[in-house]
Amino acid sequence: MPEIIPVIDLMQGQVVHARRGDRQAYQPLRSQLVDGCAPFAVADALLAATGARHFYIADLDAIRGLGDHRALIAQLAARHPGVEWWVDGGFADAAAAASLHRATGATPVLGSESLQQPDTLARLRDDGIAALLSLDYRHGEPLGPGWAYQPAHWPARVIAMELARVGSEAGPELALIARLRAQRPDVAIIAAGGVRDTADLAALDAAGVPAVLVASALHDGRLGPSCPAAPIATAG
Repeated sequence: MPEIIPVIDLMQGQVVHARRGDRQAYQPLRSQLVDGCAPFAVADALLAATGARHFYIADLDAIRGLGDHRALIAQLAARHPGVEWWVDGGFADAAAAASLHRATGATPVLGSESLQQPDTLARLRDDGIAALLSLDYRHGEPLGPGWAYQPAHWPARVIAMELARVGSEAGPELALIARLRAQRPDVAIIAAGGVRDTADLAALDAAGVPAVLVASALHDGRLGPSCPAAPIATAG
């Protein structure tokens, strides 16, 4: 089965519930795993429920240009040193991503919707930073510059992010994943958006997906600590 990678979306110092990529409408998290939406408590609960070795953070303030959560992320990384923390902070270029890495120890996630410089991944790789690329889509439409979607630019780990399916209970976008895997069979394509239950995990496993980002299905109890997972590589 794919590795379950828990997700938290940070906005104004709290964890919010992401739904269909409409960031202005996100509300404070309500979860069966934990009371409240304090980041440390939510992260602790998700890690206890999954035993995850990787954890994804969307810093929505940074993505929207309204500040950031770097100090909080650094504290989370220090609190759980055995976890590789992946952070999407709306990075436009290598300098911004490298700055986050130096400040927190986290691995940058370069969202295509924010990228501006074609050499960003190459510059980070030269600096020894194994960043991920998130290919962002909304209703199947790619977001960001066309060059980001050219397979030659892709690093070892790529996230297939369908924002319209986030928190939607619509199931994963299997056709998108199949298309990306066909373009670069050597790249780990990580699913994001719409996962509901173990049947979806089985479908992703059959599609060759090594890992999947999950939030809603963990918080409402549809997926829990009994779900098996095989670890993906930490870098490539």
